Amino acid sequence: MKYFASLPLALIMATATPQTTLAADTGTDRHEAVSLDHLVDESLLPKLAFYFDRLLEEGEDLTLDDTKAFSGKDKFLPGKIAIAMSHLLLNTPQDDPDFERYLQGYRELADITLDDTNESWGIYYYVSALYRLQQAGLLERAVRPETLEALKEKADWRQFVDEDDLTLIDLPTNYYGVAFSIARLRHLLGWEDASASERLLDKMMAHYQEYSGEYGFSDETEGEGRFDRYSVLLIGEISQRFIETGLEVTPRMREWLRNAVDVILVRLNQEGHGFSYGRSIGPYGDTAFLEVLSAAAHLDVLNDEEKAMAYAFATRATQRYVDFWYDEEMNSVNLWEKGRTTDDYRGKHRILGENLSLTHQHLYTAAIWDDLGMADERPTDDYAAWLDRLPRSTLTWFARGEYDRALVTYRDGDRVISLPLINGGKSQHMNNPYYPIPFSNAMLEGTPDEDYPQLLPRFTLKDGDELIPAAFIEDVEYTEEGDTLQVKYRQSALDRLGKNRPKEDDRLSVETEYTFAPGAITRTDNYRTEDDSLEIDEIVMEFASFSEAAEVNDGQVTFGEGAVSGFSTEGFDECEAERVDGEPPYQTPVGPLMTLVSCERTDVTLKADDTLRLSWTLEYTPDRSE
Repeated sequence: MKYFASLPLALIMATATPQTTLAADTGTDRHEAVSLDHLVDESLLPKLAFYFDRLLEEGEDLTLDDTKAFSGKDKFLPGKIAIAMSHLLLNTPQDDPDFERYLQGYRELADITLDDTNESWGIYYYVSALYRLQQAGLLERAVRPETLEALKEKADWRQFVDEDDLTLIDLPTNYYGVAFSIARLRHLLGWEDASASERLLDKMMAHYQEYSGEYGFSDETEGEGRFDRYSVLLIGEISQRFIETGLEVTPRMREWLRNAVDVILVRLNQEGHGFSYGRSIGPYGDTAFLEVLSAAAHLDVLNDEEKAMAYAFATRATQRYVDFWYDEEMNSVNLWEKGRTTDDYRGKHRILGENLSLTHQHLYTAAIWDDLGMADERPTDDYAAWLDRLPRSTLTWFARGEYDRALVTYRDGDRVISLPLINGGKSQHMNNPYYPIPFSNAMLEGTPDEDYPQLLPRFTLKDGDELIPAAFIEDVEYTEEGDTLQVKYRQSALDRLGKNRPKEDDRLSVETEYTFAPGAITRTDNYRTEDDSLEIDEIVMEFASFSEAAEVNDGQVTFGEGAVSGFSTEGFDECEAERVDGEPPYQTPVGPLMTLVSCERTDVTLKADDTLRLSWTLEYTPDRSE
């Protein structure tokens, strides 16, 4: 990455294979972490050069892992090609023999993809690439005048925003940031005046303020209370766009960014993994940490020690991308094969685009560390000791009021365990990555877009309605004593399934208590009804685990292999265990689930003065540094 140092930051900013292993085994030697410069020069840029050559050789006939790259289903692809390949131009000296080849190839790729669909994020990536090239004095050489004129018409925020009232057209709220960024960059390119970007900036900040509330985390919906990866990431993305386009970050934005930093710092780890719950995680769960932390480092929101630790994490996350997420046999990042799966949104039809956007995220955040003078350094040897000093548990509030939204983080050795109390809201409330259950990388995972009842009881009532205790969380209590953490909350209604949004059903209420202790997690639910008598046909719960060699004795499941060593329940008639070996739907972003424990209870009559108690305990092996 030696050529980044000569470029202005505004220009820079616009920018052991895993077949048989699970995510906890990244192939990285914790004690021999290398610099970001090394990873960029030896791994990331060569991968881009590989795709560059393939694109020029095969054009729109390119296939990766038997998947056609230009199927028409990736709506962002032209922009991702533009931004990714700009890194090759801007990281190659002009006296290098490859420079002219990259320059000519860039022109050809712009022409090849000119008439392909390019929407929202793809537009942002494209205008960002053009601005970077303009700042480097290369725009007219890298893009033909007639192509540039066509892009001026096509690459416009008005494609997905109503120009009159600035409402988004069928998109979630984080796209206000995308629209603002496009308008601002179009202004800097000389394509329009500043008025649209100023209006969109006001709209974006007002919306963020309205739906982030007192705690400063963005609701993914318009007030429904869904808080996931993007709720923490969004202020990092906005800050990055401000830096990229030369705007001053406001004091309020710094407060919001610091809130996001506080969530992430207590979740740092040796393996370089990020968020493990919600949507669009996998490698994007990792890069979310990188984007927030690098923006915070540049803006001096981190102190010196925090910068050193954030950089140490960045090296591990990028090493994880190289060693774990990238599959040399596929010549691609692997989000879809060998037991891995991701959201339908990121299906394999986006194989080329996912490679390019992920590489871009690693490169542009690495460039920030380079600008800070750190990217050529090996990470500090104090990282492990610093992790050991982090608080054992933390509670982050996202919202309080009619319903509580929060994130509990519990550290057991090197293992980070999350308990998200976040509500899936529109379209996601029934999917288990949003359940109020524990998540921990490569030990406890959900399956994107799937609703099997992972660690959460599902009730089928006599009339056929299905209920889960997921969305209407109230009165969260958090108590830590020594190594043990207790989390309590109640739900006066359960979530009736079958609708796009959560629907309250007050025929059942529940009080839930979690206990986290070294090597063990227990959940206990006490269900009640105000009906004289409630007929329940069936209660089912599953635990899909990475562990293997299961034996069941009197409802107690023991595992001979894997991080989870035992699983027991109370209140169910029986539990059975079977091998599933990663067959759908028992897959996760990081790899295949191997064993399914299924528990059920049938023909329950719950009366108004009764309590139905359901409980499970999970025992695991803490991850300890040597």
